[in-house]
Amino acid sequence: MAVSSSDFQKALEIGRPENIREFFPHSKGLIVSGKFIDRAMLKKGKAIAMAANGRNTIVIQGVLRAAQRANAAVIIEIAKSEGGTGAYCAINYWNMARIVDALLNEMGITVPVALHADHYGIKSDKDIEQAKTEIPTLFEFGMTSIAIDASHLADDQNLLANIALNPFVPSWAGLETEVGEIKGKEGLSTVDEALFLIQGLNAHSIFPDWIALNNGTTHGIEASDQGIQVDLTRQIHDALSPYRISGAQHGTSGNSSDRLREIAAKTRTTKANVATALQMISWGLEVNDYGNAQLNENGEFIKVKNEGVTEALWAEMKAFAESKGWKKGDFKKLNLPFENKLLAQPKPVRERMVRRVEDFAYKMIAEVFNGRDTADICVETILESGSFDPGPKGERIEDPAAWTPEAIVKRAATLNSSKGPAGNYDD
Repeated sequence: MAVSSSDFQKALEIGRPENIREFFPHSKGLIVSGKFIDRAMLKKGKAIAMAANGRNTIVIQGVLRAAQRANAAVIIEIAKSEGGTGAYCAINYWNMARIVDALLNEMGITVPVALHADHYGIKSDKDIEQAKTEIPTLFEFGMTSIAIDASHLADDQNLLANIALNPFVPSWAGLETEVGEIKGKEGLSTVDEALFLIQGLNAHSIFPDWIALNNGTTHGIEASDQGIQVDLTRQIHDALSPYRISGAQHGTSGNSSDRLREIAAKTRTTKANVATALQMISWGLEVNDYGNAQLNENGEFIKVKNEGVTEALWAEMKAFAESKGWKKGDFKKLNLPFENKLLAQPKPVRERMVRRVEDFAYKMIAEVFNGRDTADICVETILESGSFDPGPKGERIEDPAAWTPEAIVKRAATLNSSKGPAGNYDD
């Protein structure tokens, strides 16, 4: 099924948030609130939107083409570590909307797209104060969704940081929160921690669209088979069901397609981040069927001949990484110094890079995440809402008097949780 041109035109008129209409007044790209992407997945049922980390322009092009091919609503995102003020990517919080909108119009993409500021990390009081100035600028430059990630802090401080920063997030924007840093099998999130965070937010009339957990996965290259803990995820989602919140799955690159299908089928997950896999695929590295980069007997990445970047450019990228003393997990930092060199390659090379990303992303969207034809559902939801803001899914059911700052600190002291090993777990 395909949306009629008249319905698409109507969705363009009413479905684009005010910041997008102001920023791109003549655009034919349907950039929408993340709330609509979540609603479309819930409406289809057992469906997950790909949230692709656009670490380079090639990745964004490939994912948009895959979404169009699958007629699927999609999220393009960039995390604070990738695209904040200390970025390791040329794509950042402040230019991503311009790049995506230009590509939507250039390529004739007609599926709904949300722009997500992922992992907006808060690790201190100083970060909170900076965020009060910085978060509004992200929306001024075209973001339509954000993840406030204060999971690095203690449970009470995580909740209090989310409350403090909520006034700086537009009410129409998609909103994600997080409990538990993403660090594999260590420091797994608990039902009590998740309930504490969501109940406290609910008492303050804050209704996130998604919650991200440490449910056993990791970011980057995954060597073990630990992976996502489906039963834990389902248990937490079931406990949170009165609050009508969906799940956001991080660190998909190290998990098999079967495990991701299980997450779609058995949990309330509607958003899944895909980052490292898309980067590696765009460069032309050998990956397994779910995007995890493969290594040779010497522990080095395997470059597929005549795929991805040219052999000469890959040699230059490897030499640059070696000169910096970077390990395999640090290769993501190549995105910033090599973005222009990626784009300066011959058109046939750029096209094979885009096509490789497109084919992988299409398979994930259509065959793993069950996202096919969610674009139509998203447009229908926009038309039913008659607005760029569908409103919150939840309603307040907690007593605000029981969730004062003092009460929050006391409640947190009773939680039984393990944060796992200390360290700087950037996302």
